[in-house]
Amino acid sequence: MPGSVSMRFYEELNDFLPVFRRKKPFSHDFNQAGSVKDLIESLGVPHTEVDLILINGVSVNFNHVISDGDHISVYPRFESLDISTVTRLRRHPLRRLRFVLDVHLGRLAAYLRMLGFDTLYRNDYSDPALVQLSVDEQRVLLTRDKGLLMRKRITRGYYVREQLPQKQLREIFVRFDLCKSQRPFTRCMHCNAELQRMEKTAVEADLMPRTKSLYDRFWQCARCKKIYWQGSHYRRMQQCLATLEHSLMKNPLSGGRT
Repeated sequence: MPGSVSMRFYEELNDFLPVFRRKKPFSHDFNQAGSVKDLIESLGVPHTEVDLILINGVSVNFNHVISDGDHISVYPRFESLDISTVTRLRRHPLRRLRFVLDVHLGRLAAYLRMLGFDTLYRNDYSDPALVQLSVDEQRVLLTRDKGLLMRKRITRGYYVREQLPQKQLREIFVRFDLCKSQRPFTRCMHCNAELQRMEKTAVEADLMPRTKSLYDRFWQCARCKKIYWQGSHYRRMQQCLATLEHSLMKNPLSGGRT
């Protein structure tokens, strides 16, 4: 049966809407009543971006069937507001954060590994492989592909708005509140495994003469055996981290929208 509902999307969910529908209520007609999840995604908003739905002031889940005359409010994930008394759309909190990234986010993957976050990335991952990794390993799927986040099996995902890698990193830090959980320079930039501190004598046979003469502290990847030291690349990464921290201190709440 056809009908009409009143919709209102909040905060960064407005990024997915055309300008004339942002930050205000709007009417939406439908030909046949279906789930609120299908309605939300038909308007271009991936369900992974949504954490609370109110219909006529009552919290509902994605399977709730809409009715003519409903007033629907849709909210993203909350960082500081306690909504524990209403219907959260995730069974488990996303606090042990692990990531898997699509082909468009290679530099962001490197930055996240640099800061110690478990981050899977390969430039040949297929969409089904990304979905499978996200589901099987409970990883947050970061992507620039909205359609990928609309796949039914995905429950942990985020659409990255920014296009420049350093801005993407800041966006992810703000979105997932990563400041307190970072562990810089503890993970391999190449394969994502954790690094182990090594005595110089244990790795010096694999070092170039100049590296051997200039540096005394070394780390090695437990998986691919790549060796790390605090050279020029390390200092560039330190500068990148300092820039990020300065940006967050200067304007820690930017990134949200109303």
